[in-house]
Amino acid sequence: MRIAVCASEGAPYAKSGGLGDVMEALPAALARIEGNEVALFLPYYKKIKENDKYEVQLVSQFQVSLGWRQQYCGLMKLTNRNDGVQVYFIDNEYYFGGRPGAIYGDMDDGERYAYFSRACLDAMVALDYIPDVVQCNDWQTALIPTYLKSVYRAKFPDTRCMYTIHNIEYQGWAHGNFFDDVLGLPWEYRSCLDMNGSVNMMKGAIETADLVTTVSETYARELMYPYYAHGLDGILANAAWKLTGITNGIDTNTFNPEADPALPAHFNADTFQQGKAECKAALQAEVGLPVEPDVPLMVMVTRLAGHKGLDLLCYIARRLLWEEKCQLLILGTGEPQYETFFKDLAAEYPEQCAAKITFNLGLAARIYAGGDIYLMPSKSEPCGLSQMNAMRYGTVPVVHATGGLKDTVPPADENGEGGLGFTFQSYNADDFLASLKRCLNLYNNNRDGFNALVKTDMSQDFSWDVPAGRYMELFQQMISW
Repeated sequence: MRIAVCASEGAPYAKSGGLGDVMEALPAALARIEGNEVALFLPYYKKIKENDKYEVQLVSQFQVSLGWRQQYCGLMKLTNRNDGVQVYFIDNEYYFGGRPGAIYGDMDDGERYAYFSRACLDAMVALDYIPDVVQCNDWQTALIPTYLKSVYRAKFPDTRCMYTIHNIEYQGWAHGNFFDDVLGLPWEYRSCLDMNGSVNMMKGAIETADLVTTVSETYARELMYPYYAHGLDGILANAAWKLTGITNGIDTNTFNPEADPALPAHFNADTFQQGKAECKAALQAEVGLPVEPDVPLMVMVTRLAGHKGLDLLCYIARRLLWEEKCQLLILGTGEPQYETFFKDLAAEYPEQCAAKITFNLGLAARIYAGGDIYLMPSKSEPCGLSQMNAMRYGTVPVVHATGGLKDTVPPADENGEGGLGFTFQSYNADDFLASLKRCLNLYNNNRDGFNALVKTDMSQDFSWDVPAGRYMELFQQMISW
């Protein structure tokens, strides 16, 4: 099957969050399935262009129509990747090449990714690469289903389109004039994108894609409710017949405690007691905490943002450190109030708390490996990857039972049996604290039970093989219509 995957980011080339991780692993997993031909289309950002590790060649040049504009596109082919995925970069200096810093956040992001969406389809035409399925992701490629159904249908008569929502909070809003001035779509598609007099690109994708997926089964159900859907609950309810959830996997080659070069010791599900003890001692020393092997080390690697449940942790943090003999380590950057809170907490409790307000992938791996308990009290979480990374490295998760956290962390009982971690149902600090104390009680008073839970967590298959198989089932359904 010919599969074209279009996204605004993909590791290792460009990454700002979980989408980048998914776009590194999912195309590779699809390419491992016999008979598949997979192409991944990404913007040619400045950071990619200036990285000598990526060998590229120019394979085509053409003009992309964008309303009244004709914009240049250079199609660059990556030549030094050998896992079966052919990567193409969409090159335009104005939109992608000359902008340092973050991938997103420019005032013309709507125009940039409208250009990218149309350029991806033009690139397929230039390559004579007519896929069976186009899989596109989040608002930045949300115009592809609409363009494919309207402007490009004659060139892609049998191509089906899957649209995947990774985070519904960001929908691609634009002024109502954007429809005519930039998109240049037939007028009959105005209603698909119109929402309260503005253009909503994600709404258009939901209405025009052949199938809509999201990144966990529970999140797909949650999106039927206004609390989670950010205004699109009615649109998704009308499209419920074509909405499904596929829980993400993780790249088990990258996140591998037996081979991770960032770790001071390596281990697996049979050798974790010694290996994790060495990693824990080294981590405590690295971040300035007392090296105490029997004190539970609670860890969190996260963006410091409100929806990650940090308000709950802030509310209980001092009480937790007063009442329990434990340590707390936070790694991440984000909203100033949370950065300040955790820096102040670490200064107030230097023997119990460390806060590393930075972005450090190597330290993140050492935290996954050296921690005992992983905290993830997210208010909402479409899928979440950190809890699976933590379990892969033998760190027991304590999570709010929402979205993908509910799907990947079934609750264990007080003896650590019957599940993979500890969960709380209601989003409030007392319930979060109670679930934490259940986990700490198991660690402190039943170490054999805690270690058995660690072994169970490390023995799970969080690879992309199962999700990729599910994507293939849906692809087969679409092309049989």
